[in-house]
Amino acid sequence: MALAVLAAAGWWWTSRATVRRESGLNVLLVTIDTLRADAVGAYGRAGGPTPWIDRLASAGVLFTNAYAHNVVTLPSHVNILTGQLPPEHGVRDNAGFRAPSSGDTLATVLQDRGYRTAAFVSAFPLDARFGLGRGFELYDDRFAEGPRPPFLIQERRGVDTIERARQWLAEAGEGPWFCWVHLYEPHYPYQSPEPFASRWPGDSYLGEVASADAALGPLLAPIVEAGSDGRTLVVVTSDHGESLGEHGEATHGIFAYESTLKVPLIVYQPRILRPRTVETVARHVDLLPTLLDALAMPLPDGLPGRSLLPAIATAGEPPDRLVYFEALSGSLNRGWAPLTGIIRGGFKYIDLPIPELYDLHADPHEQKNLAATDTARVSALRAQLDGIRSSGPVQAAHRESAEARERLRSLGYVTGSGAPPAAGHSEEDDPKRLIGLDTILQDILDRYLEGDLNGALTKGRDLVRRRPSMSLAWMHLAHLEREAGNLDAAVDAMRRAFALGAGNSEPLALLGAYLTEAGRAAEAADLLEPAARASDADTDVLTSRALALARLNRTNEALATLSRARQSDPSNAMLLVHVGTVELTSGNRAAARGAFEEALKLSPGLARAHSSLGVMSLEDGDRGRAVEHWKAATSRDPTEYGRILSLGIAFARNGRAADARACFEFFSANAPPSRYSRELDRVRTWLNDVR
Repeated sequence: MALAVLAAAGWWWTSRATVRRESGLNVLLVTIDTLRADAVGAYGRAGGPTPWIDRLASAGVLFTNAYAHNVVTLPSHVNILTGQLPPEHGVRDNAGFRAPSSGDTLATVLQDRGYRTAAFVSAFPLDARFGLGRGFELYDDRFAEGPRPPFLIQERRGVDTIERARQWLAEAGEGPWFCWVHLYEPHYPYQSPEPFASRWPGDSYLGEVASADAALGPLLAPIVEAGSDGRTLVVVTSDHGESLGEHGEATHGIFAYESTLKVPLIVYQPRILRPRTVETVARHVDLLPTLLDALAMPLPDGLPGRSLLPAIATAGEPPDRLVYFEALSGSLNRGWAPLTGIIRGGFKYIDLPIPELYDLHADPHEQKNLAATDTARVSALRAQLDGIRSSGPVQAAHRESAEARERLRSLGYVTGSGAPPAAGHSEEDDPKRLIGLDTILQDILDRYLEGDLNGALTKGRDLVRRRPSMSLAWMHLAHLEREAGNLDAAVDAMRRAFALGAGNSEPLALLGAYLTEAGRAAEAADLLEPAARASDADTDVLTSRALALARLNRTNEALATLSRARQSDPSNAMLLVHVGTVELTSGNRAAARGAFEEALKLSPGLARAHSSLGVMSLEDGDRGRAVEHWKAATSRDPTEYGRILSLGIAFARNGRAADARACFEFFSANAPPSRYSRELDRVRTWLNDVR
């Protein structure tokens, strides 16, 4: 149905202009997370924040009207790599979804044609567990150097990702190769490094944009300097933009206004493309056919997108291209009305309980809603939208099985279906009416990151009272209650989040972890057992159950469960740390040490592995080696100071005064007073009293 609608919108058009192609070119795909088009110098941003992207654009093709179909990371990249729309591939949000396990992708097509393929990603939403690794001989997602932080995403600095990509390219030889590089800057929280923070004071978002561009320099420089002698076809785009407060949205994910939906798009290859600015509408689903067309390869059947090469080559314009878009995070994790829409003929229709219609030519900032006065156009666009979007309720692609849900319901953990209805939302459920709640969520996060746990906790409790059906608010509250040491309250809050989330595996895994931490490991193991038995069990669910089993001294079952988790996510070094911890607890020190050391081979900066090896070194009588590991751990993750303190307390209670002293002396000499002032006083008192 979606293809029929798009064909009716004019996809029969072809150009008689000369289109140049060349087989065997290398392909470099660069995606920059959360990059607004108007933050790029080539798109008019003053101050020169993006000299490398601008240099590429000046010698390449720049699309002024390029659009994403989603405003969050995972589905947007699935659109790019599969060339399919969200209703076709089924990935609608970051949480609870996995990319299809079959069908063509850009990587599989090129690999089948003899290309070497590699991907280098910088943040957790693109972790290999979510299914984007098909077709890549190397999928480098080594951004995680510790447990996932509350509220934040595990990420890797752009400069580190680029360095990994350059190492691979140096070994790949002349090609042909396909390399995808993803940078997470400038995603919130904006923490631009120097010298960019000083160059853009008061605008940390733009500072991060500049940082991302600078990171690209070593990768792009040899390509640009080679000019027409080079054999690399480059595409630079972003997965979505950032609201930066426009329309009341602080970041992205809720609305689909131009600030988040419109993206930069630059295509570069001087051998086949002349420099040009193209006003033709371009979409993420057009990238796969464009790249294959440029390489003189046949296109897979049934794609909704079309090659952009004719639009680049001709001075004329093709018939209007229809853009489908959606923003379903508000629906899936907040219980708000789902947002879908289309753009056609310069008009943008947003289908919500309070519908919106904008003339993008006359009103590019979407300030004047024409839906009430241009009802005929609204009806026509809504009819076209109905032909594209899925007709059923929005369902996550990876929810727990019926058996698992029935077991959970019997345990009291699921109160209903939890699935957001496809229809029946009122104007009170419209995101425009509820965006203030998202502002409160943002304030909670800001307070927490600033160290105001009590303030964040007060706001979190107030938010769930105001909107008790908002699963994400309950998840945030659960994190805060746990941080405050209120484990029973944390379990209750996560239980509510899971019940409202229709069986989403993320709150399920966290609920199991919280139960184990609260001394209820048997309950956690029973809760997680049905979901963990599934053939496609979520990695975090498996990990959570393994740690519960280990707490129950069911060591073999715990290790077998972790082995399954590693099969689904082999580059996850933290899984090896968990293996080492289980082995150490069971007394198998050799296996434990081997697991910790193997974790450091995968992720040399992994704090928990260093910390654990420090403990083992101390127990082996090598205090110097222990201190080396602890310094490495705390330099990468300051929360490890708390773990070392807890270890010292445990040693002291068990009569191991010498080991306790080693821990306390390290803590006393190195822990930051701003965070541990009271603890430092107590430790120093102990050290003075126990001679």
